Amino acid sequence: MRAPAIFLFFLLLVSSGIAVCFAKLDSPALPSAEVHSYLGFDRNQYPGDAALPVLRKSYSFASYWLSAPPGEKTNSWTGKRALMEAQGFGFLLLYQGRTSGQLPYKKDSIEAGLVDAKAAAATARREGFREGSVIFLDVEEGGRFFDGYHAYLRSWAESLAKEKFRPGIYCSGIVVDEGEGSTIISADDIRAHIGTADVVYWVYNDACPPSPGCGVPQNPPPPSASGVPYASVWQYVRSPRDKKVARHCLGYAKDGNCYAPGDATHKWFLDENVAKTSDPSAGR
Repeated sequence: MRAPAIFLFFLLLVSSGIAVCFAKLDSPALPSAEVHSYLGFDRNQYPGDAALPVLRKSYSFASYWLSAPPGEKTNSWTGKRALMEAQGFGFLLLYQGRTSGQLPYKKDSIEAGLVDAKAAAATARREGFREGSVIFLDVEEGGRFFDGYHAYLRSWAESLAKEKFRPGIYCSGIVVDEGEGSTIISADDIRAHIGTADVVYWVYNDACPPSPGCGVPQNPPPPSASGVPYASVWQYVRSPRDKKVARHCLGYAKDGNCYAPGDATHKWFLDENVAKTSDPSAGR
């Protein structure tokens, strides 16, 4: 009787092991570690030294222009890196891009990309930013771009990489209806023609949804929630509110602008962003 008993015990062990294996196969995969997103703000005008402690309570990073912003002749951010860094801010480095109207010929586009990349890199070094930092070219136009503009963006990306900075592009993540059933997202159009995979995308899409509207969410959505899955930064609010795109969005002040929670007197209207890291321009 001893041998059969051992044999039965062995069979019981084997059966139990098989059952456990199948149970593991049938059970759902364990959830991955929660991905944390970080909030930041951007605006064309430097908000002033006194604003930094107030804004830092809500935001981990801020924009930092390396050129005059659109519509401006001077750059009020110049010389503010050390002060902002001391407050604990990360950065989104920005350089104003050309408009399509400024680039009538492909040859001019290539030269313009080279010139802008060199200027952006030189200013970044002068302001104390390390090589390898991401510099975003500000592309304000949306929709599909023509070949000359794509040549400009390729030249920007290639030339900036040669300057030992990582190329980034700020562009639209909003779906544009081209008619006859065709749609385009500017970020997709750029990515399909840029010629290099090593480009960081900062997209804007302030339509609700997917935007949560003006405010500081306790659990910020990831940049991919913008509708552009490869985005590293998502600008989910622009000030003033776009009456067409963001008309259903909540949280804006009566004047149509968005303000930080601590800005009770509405001194500094701003745009709001979410990113994968607290210092999106820091590079790898």
